[in-house]
Amino acid sequence: MTAPAHDGDAVRSDENGLIAVLAFAGIVMSLSQTLVIPLLGMLPAILGTSAVNASWVVTITLLAGAVAGPVMGRLGDLYPKKYVLIGCTAVMVVGSVLCALAGSLWPMLIGRALQGVGIGVIPIGIATMREVLPVGRLAPAISLMSSSLGVGGALGLPAAAALAQYGSWQWMFWGSAALGVAIIVLMTVRLRVMPAAKPDGTLDLVGALGLATVLICLLLAVSKGADWGWGSPLTLGLLAAAAVALPAWALWVLRHPSPIVNLRVAARRPVLMTNIASVTVGMGLYAQLLIMPQILQLPAATGHGLGQSMVAMGLWSAPGGLAMMAVSPLSGRLIGTRGPKTTLVLGSLVIAVGYASGLFLMGSTWGVMIVGIIVSGGVGLAYGAMPALIMASVPTSEMGSANSVNTLMRSIGTTTSAAVLGVLLTQMSYDFEGLFVPTETGFRVGLMFGCGVTLLAAAVAATIPPPWEDEDSRAHDTTREKTV
Repeated sequence: MTAPAHDGDAVRSDENGLIAVLAFAGIVMSLSQTLVIPLLGMLPAILGTSAVNASWVVTITLLAGAVAGPVMGRLGDLYPKKYVLIGCTAVMVVGSVLCALAGSLWPMLIGRALQGVGIGVIPIGIATMREVLPVGRLAPAISLMSSSLGVGGALGLPAAAALAQYGSWQWMFWGSAALGVAIIVLMTVRLRVMPAAKPDGTLDLVGALGLATVLICLLLAVSKGADWGWGSPLTLGLLAAAAVALPAWALWVLRHPSPIVNLRVAARRPVLMTNIASVTVGMGLYAQLLIMPQILQLPAATGHGLGQSMVAMGLWSAPGGLAMMAVSPLSGRLIGTRGPKTTLVLGSLVIAVGYASGLFLMGSTWGVMIVGIIVSGGVGLAYGAMPALIMASVPTSEMGSANSVNTLMRSIGTTTSAAVLGVLLTQMSYDFEGLFVPTETGFRVGLMFGCGVTLLAAAVAATIPPPWEDEDSRAHDTTREKTV
């Protein structure tokens, strides 16, 4: 009678190990994306370049992650996910080492691009959980893995700031590389090799190249439009190229037997509406990341800045990351009891409440911290619900790709939000002792923007139909219920 209990304990231990390794990997990959934020002011001197060129250190990671995400997700559908996860992590490690050794702009850009590839670990990790974990443990695990997108950045910021201020900037990259090596070892030991979901498929290289063209043109125009000028030939040319490349790419993938992104699956109403909601939630998330650190660090003499150091700013922001992690179990329970749609609506509303409270609490460090906790808690709820909605509506053979596209939608939301808020805050700025700073009104408008887009996200999420109401997916859902 005791053997089954021991077997059950062993299985649960294996499951706990898998969840811990994948969540840890997601946090580290997210951390590697935001490592350079405390370095931005020092990068021109470190790399011997201009401030405009140094800004590409952030942009290149965004572009690489956006392009590599769907490709890695598709590879995770075509080949055993364990090997793809280890490969993604290895690429991140190589990128971290290059950054640590870089003394000029180009080696740093190449390293940061390779670090961006590592973000593919998160959607593939979510798909791995769907394949391995029992139904009862799936929702909390996915919520934890999905929230790692925000947790890594929030928790890594104070550590990176401390290293930038008191230590050597190279340490943060060496630390990222060491963590990556540890993850590879843990994945090798803990993850099992599962058969590929679609072993007979082939990677659509033309589709991957076309998707890269569309995303690079679109994201470059959106992220750099304010610097280049929204009416400049370069910005308009990139937008025009994206507009031409998008339908050509769509026509190609619709005809391909194993497309890089299955647009027919993506067009199903539950998937489409979830991705639209993901864009708006991503827009809402970025408003906090842009506004709150500025309020904390601006000189108190401005009348609305709080005069905190870079390290103190990171420490005041860290509780938000902890809140995001803390709500992951709650998100999982809500998904199990009320469904992912209700959880996404609730998460979006909580984010909106957080921004609304910021209009009254932005005058103190404690108030800013409370706003960060509320917003991050809502993000944790919403981010846990999105992959659950996606996986309820796509076949097993498309899970890696579908989750990668959903992650991409969040990135498009944050990029768009950065462009919009950049324009808003620039238009509402003034010269303070030679420093061009946003006005208090500008920050308030930014908070209202965050509130508005997350209310829109809640409205969009409320229209998401159950997967069984989608005519095209009924047969698929019936098959999945039998296999589960």
